[in-house]
Amino acid sequence: MSDRRKQADEIARSAARKQDARDNPAPSPLRGIGVFGVIGWSVAVPTVAGAFLGLWLDRAYPQDFSWTIALILGGVVVGAALAWAWIEKEKGE
Repeated sequence: MSDRRKQADEIARSAARKQDARDNPAPSPLRGIGVFGVIGWSVAVPTVAGAFLGLWLDRAYPQDFSWTIALILGGVVVGAALAWAWIEKEKGE
């Protein structure tokens, strides 16, 4: 009888471990690559958009300063803020 009880306890522990693994999956190693991708795109898209808008503004509305440089820097700042917000959201999960 005790042999059956040991088997039942072992099966119960195994089932509990499997259920815990399903309920709380470990982070995938590929998730880090995905995070780098999202952060990269969050910074790259506003920066490139700022560069193209700046080039157009430099041609259409010339000023003493360079629209291109100003909007590239603005795009980097916006992209960094977006990346920061995304990281903070992911840390909260």
